Amino acid sequence: MSVLQVFQTTPWLFVAAAVLIGLAIGSFLNVVIHRLPGMLERRWRAECAELNGNEAPQAETYNLFTPRSRCPRCGHRITALENVPVVSYLALGGKCSACKAPISARYPVVELLSAALAGYIAWRYGPGLAMLGALIFAWAMIALAFIDLDTFYLPDNITLPLLWAGLLFNLGGVFTDIGSAVIGAAAGYFILWTVFWAYKLATGKDGMGYGDFKLLAAIGAWLGWTMLPLVILLSSFVGAIIGVALIVFARHGRNVPIPFGPYLAMGGLVALFYGEQLTTRYLQLL
Repeated sequence: MSVLQVFQTTPWLFVAAAVLIGLAIGSFLNVVIHRLPGMLERRWRAECAELNGNEAPQAETYNLFTPRSRCPRCGHRITALENVPVVSYLALGGKCSACKAPISARYPVVELLSAALAGYIAWRYGPGLAMLGALIFAWAMIALAFIDLDTFYLPDNITLPLLWAGLLFNLGGVFTDIGSAVIGAAAGYFILWTVFWAYKLATGKDGMGYGDFKLLAAIGAWLGWTMLPLVILLSSFVGAIIGVALIVFARHGRNVPIPFGPYLAMGGLVALFYGEQLTTRYLQLL
């Protein structure tokens, strides 16, 4: 009996395997979230130095794999046993084993979120292209949401490949037909681009970044143009509620920017899983 047959006859085992893979991917996503912005800033500094006719400063190799993870406070290198998703965080009591500095709770949160989404996607779609596509989409949404929360960046290194991947998956109609996907990509970008310029002309200020346009374009490429109104409505609604709560309860300044990427990512995930049901229910209420 093949592995696929085993998974087909015992769905719970398939879901459990997806959860374990999700934990491992979540650990890697933490690396991406932490290091990718730094990698981009180093590249930008090197490019600026080159444009100014200066030599780029020499620095240690810094990418997603080198150097090994270490404590930002004492420099202690994280061992393999200290890098087991969730388990190591609990075993260490959320503190560095060397200097006892607290470890951000975001690390196990990202790992658990990645695992939970992987398990749900495996249960919902089963083995196949739809599951693979949904996993890629979900994990990209996690990485983009947390990078935007930390840095207000939505890196092209993720949004643009995600857009093209959505179009490629929908060549076979995995989530929508290719025509809807192409229109979704174009409309997603154009809608927020229009909002950006309308706000800028009215106030003289930037209301959002170009990364938001690209993220919505990528969501449109995966889910099709018919899901865009739902994504925009959900992200705007949740963003407004959280924004008001931050101002009222956390004394968040009205002029302090709030990243919109996490809300777009949340809206995209809801639309992926429940978009058709929510849209149908809404139309029935009209």
